Amino acid sequence: MKRLLLAFTLFGSCAAPSQNIVSIVPAPSKMETKQGNFALSPTTSIYILNKGEQPTADFLNSYLKEHHGFSLKVVNTEPSSNYISFVTPQFFKKPDNEERYTLNVTQNNIQIQGDGKAGTFYGMQTLIQLLPIPTSEKLALKAQKFSIPCVSIDDQPRFAYRGMHFDVSRHFFPISYVKKYIDYLALHKMNRFHWHLTDDQGWRIEIKKYPKLTSVGAWRKGTIIGRFPGTGNDNTKHGGFYTQEQVKEIVQYAASRQITVIPEIEMPGHSMAAIAAYPALSTTPDMQQEVAMTWGLNGVANNVLAPTDYTFKFMEDVLSEVMPLFPSEVIHIGGDECSKIWWKKDPVSQRIMKENNLKGEDELQSYFIQRIEKFVNSKGKKIIGWDEILEGGLAPNALVMSWTGEKGGIHAAKEKHQVVMTPGGWCYFDHSQSKNEDSVTIGHYLPLEKVYGYEPVPAELTEEEGKYVLGAQANLWTEYIAYPSKVEYMLFPRMAALSEVLWSSKQKRNWEDFEKRLPTQLKRYELWKANYSRAYYEIQAKIEPTENYEGLKLSLKSNSKEGKIQLQFGKLSSYIQDYEKPLILLKSSVVEAGLIEGQKRTNTVAFNFSFNKATGKKITSNIPPSQSYPGNEGLFSLVNGVKSERGINSSEWCGWSGKEVELTIDLGKETNIRSVILNILDQKSSWIHPLKLKSIATSKDGNDYHVIDDLIVNDMMEGEVLRRIPFGFAEQAARFIKITVAALNKIPEGNPGTGKPAWMFIDEIEVN
Repeated sequence: MKRLLLAFTLFGSCAAPSQNIVSIVPAPSKMETKQGNFALSPTTSIYILNKGEQPTADFLNSYLKEHHGFSLKVVNTEPSSNYISFVTPQFFKKPDNEERYTLNVTQNNIQIQGDGKAGTFYGMQTLIQLLPIPTSEKLALKAQKFSIPCVSIDDQPRFAYRGMHFDVSRHFFPISYVKKYIDYLALHKMNRFHWHLTDDQGWRIEIKKYPKLTSVGAWRKGTIIGRFPGTGNDNTKHGGFYTQEQVKEIVQYAASRQITVIPEIEMPGHSMAAIAAYPALSTTPDMQQEVAMTWGLNGVANNVLAPTDYTFKFMEDVLSEVMPLFPSEVIHIGGDECSKIWWKKDPVSQRIMKENNLKGEDELQSYFIQRIEKFVNSKGKKIIGWDEILEGGLAPNALVMSWTGEKGGIHAAKEKHQVVMTPGGWCYFDHSQSKNEDSVTIGHYLPLEKVYGYEPVPAELTEEEGKYVLGAQANLWTEYIAYPSKVEYMLFPRMAALSEVLWSSKQKRNWEDFEKRLPTQLKRYELWKANYSRAYYEIQAKIEPTENYEGLKLSLKSNSKEGKIQLQFGKLSSYIQDYEKPLILLKSSVVEAGLIEGQKRTNTVAFNFSFNKATGKKITSNIPPSQSYPGNEGLFSLVNGVKSERGINSSEWCGWSGKEVELTIDLGKETNIRSVILNILDQKSSWIHPLKLKSIATSKDGNDYHVIDDLIVNDMMEGEVLRRIPFGFAEQAARFIKITVAALNKIPEGNPGTGKPAWMFIDEIEVN
């Protein structure tokens, strides 16, 4: 079959003359809309050139049956009309991109041709998005004919690696839901499934040589209740595992959807489940451990694998059973958050370091990873690991998955190692989608538009170095995700945004155009009965200083086209008015805003503004907050009168790591002051430590500062998550206040992340 030669136009640049609106996610490279429609009905047939297209035909038929009530006959002889063809021709040489496809819809037929079987499959996925979306289940079952607009599409992905991760260790999900998860990936043209199978909280894959990994390591006695450190333990046994036959089933299921499954077997940290099953693996072989029942890392409790010959033989045996199950050329070996204090105090580990001329525990980690890499390479595969595998020297053939930011990925790419970008600030789908999240999440704030704005190739890389960035993936860790409905709530619609980031060209991406297509994508989620988040349409607030820095300006909006915002003032007030323009606040106030759509209030947000002498004033810093934790309003979040009451689950926090920070507040005029209060976060399990105050200084002119040397600190108890630390002093007149906070460059031993730069989080600064 000859490839069609078409005069293509940019997606969205011409209006479709057909009655259907074309809304495809991710946006195709080139598309031309034409007059007319193809009538799809139960009499339509699917023509496939050979058995290689059968999985593509099966997927389409399964989709039609489930969502539209009928399936189509598959034939091997090309009909004269009323058919869909899936064709992957044989090329004399391998195509440049086997994921490329063309799709041509005419009134007579639909022709999809891929440069490889993957391309044909993705063309079918685009066809699915051309189907009209029934408004009810009854309509779907009664429909006898669907009108598909005539279009011509030439499309291919930007990145070769388009991934999604799923943690089944913290919470186990049955094989039936793993398949549904894979279907979701396929429907978004994702092609890598990173399956996180082992961790401290559970071992999920059968290893026949070591049966205790599943009889013991796959089960924990209970789980903490609520956010870490929890309000107790549910004392309910939790667990499960996948047999090797089930793993093969999942791998084949994914392959039929053009998805490669990458297994992760964590080492040398995150190994408590394995250690509970086989204590000899740890640095304390005589101590019986338990499968972890809590989240986060506890440097005292979370032991690690000892770098002994026994451990290496054990892991080689494990990998020898794992690798044949997965055709993937790469195996993920973790390598992150290894609590090296156990090696430091273990005589055996220290002896091994001395015997191998290793200068420190970082080099011991590199030694561990490189030994595993040599074994994996000997079996014809490569390792990929989290960016901590850079510590002490990167293994020669390793791929790097950069999660702690982009720095590790940049370093690896410059060293000519292949990289998958997955920085937490843009790609962690366990983070909150809403500033007013009503369920427990790991914390932080990752809205839809931030995901869409991510650029996987950092600007620091040259064009040649950028070629080592294979793509990106989003990670879904399940500490606080125990049910399928929560999985879907956290995934959608952010997966749609990421799919366009990874598929569409950089020049093609357009937020305004994506926003127009989003409502149709949400209707698809409803058709699939997927529990998506509507956070993008919630009330969004912006708090700014007034022009003269004497108060606060509260602006509200919603992306809902049908909704209107109403206001209520005071906790006991029943007075409600429509929101028409920004509110000016000059004193402590309680404001509640509700989004009214039709006759329903679909979203409510409340603000408790607490004024002090710094509220609404101008604030500057020598260093801006991290892009990952910038605060709702940037630096102004520190003086906007709103204090977080939900810890890391709130987006109010400004975060810094490893840098000395100077914060200067301009009170506008000389004012008598006698205290500065810092609202901070202390959550060591997330590498967030109490800040180290270096000095507080005052000035009347902004030039000459006087350091206050008689500070009275009302010290808070250790272990509190939200901490309010007052610094009192003799009353004095000042206009400017400069607060200098020293960097905590190394997390102390005994804590998660030992030796790494700590984070410090500040919310509100109060001046009285």
